[in-house]
Amino acid sequence: MTSTTATTNVATAPDRPRTSPTVRGRLPFRYVALETVRQLRNVKAMVFTFAIPVVMLLVFGAAYGSQVDQATGLRYLTVTTLQMASYGAMMAALGQAFAIVTERSIGWNRQLRVTPLSGWGFMVSKLIAAMAFAAVSIGITVTVSVVALHASLDAGHWLAAAVGIWCGVVPFALIAILIGQFAGPSFAQPLFMVVFMGLAILGGLWVPLSVMPTWMGSVAHLLPSYWLNRIGQMGAGATGSTGMLEPALVLTGWAVALAAVIVWRYRRDAARR
Repeated sequence: MTSTTATTNVATAPDRPRTSPTVRGRLPFRYVALETVRQLRNVKAMVFTFAIPVVMLLVFGAAYGSQVDQATGLRYLTVTTLQMASYGAMMAALGQAFAIVTERSIGWNRQLRVTPLSGWGFMVSKLIAAMAFAAVSIGITVTVSVVALHASLDAGHWLAAAVGIWCGVVPFALIAILIGQFAGPSFAQPLFMVVFMGLAILGGLWVPLSVMPTWMGSVAHLLPSYWLNRIGQMGAGATGSTGMLEPALVLTGWAVALAAVIVWRYRRDAARR
């Protein structure tokens, strides 16, 4: 790619941070900060992402909140809050796929590949933006549950559950990056819906796994969405929980595997320029 083409791409890419890293392998903090702020300015995406879990919480939490879930020992309102917090955080993270697909379609990713931005730097910049979205979604959902529905759980358990869910979002942000790297504009929407709906339903974020067929429960244990929900329940002090170590290890395994594929793909594309 010539310098003239590179300059043209930068000029035509809307609202793109124009600070390029100077040393390959180092994380470009200014670029990451600008990328995160740019993502958080997407008001339409934020409203859609934050509204759905809150509406579902208000509907289901108000209907069954006073009952106790026998599987966890927690009130259904607390269980529903954790499910919707996980659901909203997962949606916020996976939504990054559309931003990446759009950037690819206008040539922004090609422009990044002619800079010293490493595969790790590219991945971390998208990951941080996704984590920022997820943090806001989790905070709004828990706040609505406590203030509007009077969910009762001590502050320590709320904090442990929220932080656990937030950290558990990492694999979903990486899944979004993979979708963005491989899917074309016309294929991104259906692929996103299949992945998102499949993870939400089979992971038990909409319907308790206890009412699902046995085979679905077996499949759920293989999915990161199941463990995202579990890490929140364990943080909240669910009955019979063995701690947050098991779900943390499973989610970390997913994150490491996905990160390796993303970096490989970025480096392969960069080698073609």
